Amino acid sequence: MPVSRLRDIPGIGVDVVGEAADALADPDVLRLENLDTDLSPPAVALEATRAAVGDDAANSYLPFHGHRPLREAAAEHVGRVAGRLYDPETECVGVAGGLNGVLNTLLATVEPGQEVVLCDPVYAGLVNRVRLAGGVPRFVPARPTAEGWTVDPERLAAAVGPATAAVLVMGPAMPTGLVLDDGHWAALAEACDRHDAWLIYDAAMERLRFDGRSPAHPARHDALAGRVITVGSASKELRMIGWRVGWVVGPAPILADVRLVGLTNVVCQVGLAQDAVAAALRAPDADRDVATATAEWQRRCETVLRQLRDYPVVRPHGGWSLLVDAAALGLTPAALSERLLRRGKVAATPMDGWGPSGERYLRLVFANEGTDRLADLAGRFRLAVG
Repeated sequence: MPVSRLRDIPGIGVDVVGEAADALADPDVLRLENLDTDLSPPAVALEATRAAVGDDAANSYLPFHGHRPLREAAAEHVGRVAGRLYDPETECVGVAGGLNGVLNTLLATVEPGQEVVLCDPVYAGLVNRVRLAGGVPRFVPARPTAEGWTVDPERLAAAVGPATAAVLVMGPAMPTGLVLDDGHWAALAEACDRHDAWLIYDAAMERLRFDGRSPAHPARHDALAGRVITVGSASKELRMIGWRVGWVVGPAPILADVRLVGLTNVVCQVGLAQDAVAAALRAPDADRDVATATAEWQRRCETVLRQLRDYPVVRPHGGWSLLVDAAALGLTPAALSERLLRRGKVAATPMDGWGPSGERYLRLVFANEGTDRLADLAGRFRLAVG
């Protein structure tokens, strides 16, 4: 019997499908199960990483809350997107990747038994961290439409109540590609203020939008800015997955608590990686670099949508993945995943545990396979489900 904090925490499924695909050792298998990408990190980041290998200062725990250049670059980056000024000394801490930042922030803001509002479907890793922190997830269903996922702003705000510690949102969200906008932030501002709740904004993919628009950061709303905690990561936009560096930016009093949690959790982020991430954030062509990568991921997304136009697929507004409605095909997500791998040589993750709606969806990640490899996806689906 697991300890109580693990009793309601399932796995995320990605590891199981990934290991099954690895066991086949077949290069023809399409790897659509994991949020990897084959697009290279920025060249300036690679150069800085190589230089750090021989730098004794990079081989250190200190400073625990992140090297000053990293915190300066992260505070500047978040401030530019949010339209705010943040002090890198008191309002920014480095973390060992975005999800470490999310957990640290939840541990600093959520009392056991308090609620955390999330949109559904949602990445299981976020749900599980809410539970690990002692929180109770409160799900607000997103609705699939022909244009993509949508969630009603008033319904989202209405989920915030006396028991709410925080609203945890991401945009574009994993795994749906749902994007929240100014209407959502305006509705949440009043609700969060009334119930003294935080808004934890996972910004890992905020620039990976397919509509060409700039990120809609919640801290741009004056009525909400003092309650927004931004968690960022180098893994998605900068493609620096293995570097394990992220940041948390927000009001100084709560950041002091997030910093304290970090000292008692992972302790510090990867020393060899911090200057590389700072260099990538501050590069003169940083925005163009992200836009170029996003354009390629959008081309891959459109290839998948064309290939699967005869199947119940929901268009994402951005990000690295999209969902197939397995239930509409008369299958469970697990059964569809098994058929695709066995018959069609496609590795894809069922969404069991990814919010209440997850029990009907299968996720396809389009970030790690080129359009040439994705061009026969329809045939692979026909082999699997007809």
